[in-house]
Amino acid sequence: MSDLGHVLVLAGGLSYEREVSIRSGRRVAEVLRAVGVDVETRDADATLVPAVLADPPDAVFVTLHGGAGEDGAIRSVLELLDVPYVGATPDACRISFDKPTAKAVVRSWGLNTPDSVALPKETFHDLGATAVLARIIDRLGLPLFVKPSRGGSALGASIVRTAEELPAAMVGCFAYGDTALIERYVQGVEVAVSVVDLGDGPVALTPVEIVPDRGVYDYAARYTAGQTEFFAPARLSPEVAEACAGMAVAAHAALGLRDLSRTDLIVDSSGKPYFLEVNVAPGMTETSLLPMAAEAAGRDLGTLCKGLLELAATRG
Repeated sequence: MSDLGHVLVLAGGLSYEREVSIRSGRRVAEVLRAVGVDVETRDADATLVPAVLADPPDAVFVTLHGGAGEDGAIRSVLELLDVPYVGATPDACRISFDKPTAKAVVRSWGLNTPDSVALPKETFHDLGATAVLARIIDRLGLPLFVKPSRGGSALGASIVRTAEELPAAMVGCFAYGDTALIERYVQGVEVAVSVVDLGDGPVALTPVEIVPDRGVYDYAARYTAGQTEFFAPARLSPEVAEACAGMAVAAHAALGLRDLSRTDLIVDSSGKPYFLEVNVAPGMTETSLLPMAAEAAGRDLGTLCKGLLELAATRG
C-alpha cells in the first residue's frame, strides 16, 4: 500500500459537465488503486465538509469540471478545511477559468492568441444585437468561433462561417453562460499539450493532435469513443511540436498554475501555434487527452496521479 494513506477523489458536482467529472473521478480512483493507494470517491455536495472534518484525507484529487470545480470555489473550501489538494490555487483558477482574462494574461507574456471580444448578454440587449453583431464581423472578420467565457467540454461553442449564423451561435452560447467570447477562427491543426510538475518544474507531455470525424471537436466528439481520431505524438515537425510544448509550459507559468494543466492550441498552416484556453482540471476519462499524452510519453497514469498527490500532501 501507498504511504499516502487516505486519499479523496472529488467528482460530480452540479455543473453541466457533471457526467464527465464522474467518469474522470472513476478513472483516477481506478488507476490509484492499481498502484496501492487507498481511495475514497465523494461528490461535491452537502456531505463533503462534515465528511472531511470527521476523517481528514491526506490529500484530495479534484476531478470536478466546470463551475466550482475549476473557478476556485471548491479549492477555497479545501483550504478552509486545511486539506491539501492537487492542482492550482483558487486565485490561479479564477484567472484561468475566465477565458478572456486568461487570454489577456498569456498575451501579456508574448504568446499568440486569436483576436477576440468578450461581451455579456446585457450588452446585446441594451445596445441592439444587430448593430453589435455587425460591428463584431467588421472587426474580426469571418469565420468566427463563439463560446461561453467560462466553462468547458465545448458546451455552447460553435463555428460561425456566415453572418447569418452568428445570432443562432450567440443564443446557443448564452444557454451556457452570461458572457460570450467571440474569437477569430484560426483554421489549422488542433493540439492539446498537458503539463505536469512533480516538484522539479513544469514539463510538457507529448502533444496530442485532435482530428474529429465531423470536423468539430464538440461534446460528442470529446466523450464518445470512435468519433475522434487522436495522434500522440501529434503529426507536427519537431520545431512546431517544441513550440507548442513551450507555449503550454509558458501558459502554465503565466497563469500561476501548479501540478497539472492542459493547454489547447491551434497550429495554422504556417506552423504558428495560437493559445486558445487552458484547463486547470483536465479530463481523465478513457477518451481524455492528459491520460493519452501520459501513455504516449511512457508514463503510467496511476504512478503520475500518485506522485501529484504525494507532492500535494507535502504542502499540507
